[in-house]
Amino acid sequence: MSRLKRYARAAGMTDEAWKRHANPWSVWTRFAAIPLMMLAIWSRTWIGWWSLVPVALVVAWLIVNPHAFPAVERPASWAAKGIYGEKMWLEDPSLVSGDHRKVQRLLVGVGSAGFALLAWGLVALEVWPAVFGATLIVLGQLWRIDRLGQLYERHRAA
Repeated sequence: MSRLKRYARAAGMTDEAWKRHANPWSVWTRFAAIPLMMLAIWSRTWIGWWSLVPVALVVAWLIVNPHAFPAVERPASWAAKGIYGEKMWLEDPSLVSGDHRKVQRLLVGVGSAGFALLAWGLVALEVWPAVFGATLIVLGQLWRIDRLGQLYERHRAA
């Protein structure tokens, strides 16, 4: 079993949870958590150890988020199709073609570089690497969701 599949199972991603996570509100509020987490971590300079409270609140939201919104039974939105495609990919990785796999690896690289820059910016309290890193993460995730939505569209008809 892949690491991602183990993570999804540990996070309680049942069929119902995937349908709820496919709600566009779930997708977009997870993206909104990125600047909130950045602010929560940055707040250590203003409120010291109390910054762990907003960090914990954002982490709690990220845990609850995939279960918080109404289920999407028939994906029609871009975000919902992407999440349904992600579920399909986790269940059967063979659905992803060779070129698609190359792009997925590229997106993991972009996201990893973004995470490294974001971490550097937050540790050093430097704005430009934090913002640039967060931007790379968001762009990589948006591209990834788009590719997985295409996967869903391609295999839905089959």
